[in-house]
Amino acid sequence: MSLSKAKKQRLKVAREGKRNPESSRSPFALQDLSTKRTKTKKEQLYREKHKNHSRDGGKDGSFYFAS
Repeated sequence: MSLSKAKKQRLKVAREGKRNPESSRSPFALQDLSTKRTKTKKEQLYREKHKNHSRDGGKDGSFYFAS
């Protein structure tokens, strides 16, 4: 892959002995700051609400004879 124009400029500045702008970036710039969270009570109840419902309404072709 080729280097971007900005990266070429950064490398040239670093070669000339000047300060590299990458080193002055925030330590949080490359971190994933999204947080994981647990489901709320409402989300959990909604998930369980449809747990045993099948799409075909329970008509799976099986039958039962009581004698």
